[in-house]
Amino acid sequence: MKLILVRHGETLENEQGIIQGHLPGNLSEKGIRQVEKLALRLKSEKLAAIYSSDLKRASDTAKIIAKYHPQTPVFFVKELRERDHKRFSGMKADDVTEEEFESKSEPWTDMQKRTKKILDRAYKKHPNSTVLFVGHGAINIALVSIIANRPVQEVKQELISFNTSVSIFEIREDKNHKVHLLNCVKHLE
Repeated sequence: MKLILVRHGETLENEQGIIQGHLPGNLSEKGIRQVEKLALRLKSEKLAAIYSSDLKRASDTAKIIAKYHPQTPVFFVKELRERDHKRFSGMKADDVTEEEFESKSEPWTDMQKRTKKILDRAYKKHPNSTVLFVGHGAINIALVSIIANRPVQEVKQELISFNTSVSIFEIREDKNHKVHLLNCVKHLE
């Protein structure tokens, strides 16, 4: 299966440095322009399915992309939701220490379990097709750690997930997955 993984467009909350977590998030004007460019980049892909986080910022991103793929089913799933930042959601990122943030947010292992579940489900349904996942910064890191079979902390240091970034993977039954592209934003140039 060819997996294309993208992050939602910039949100008003991103602009303001607000921690979103499970909050819906609203695409900014810039974010909408980013997603329109992303949609144009992906329009020639033959997508068997689009799986998107059910949070508004990601689902709005998926809907814009889906305009170029009217026959492609779109599934809004909880497994691709952003990391649950619990009581920090809605707060300014500058007001929270990294240590406190890490210790009180959803554990990375829980996120990896969620992403493995949706990855396995998509592979089972579409083993020889191209599938698009629309996610978020942290959940995409958890997913990449599963695909690359690497610790989250390593992936986290290397992968700064830009808004509308594109990563492409070859997902294989033998779990010997291949990374073809990581965090590309050339469509924004």
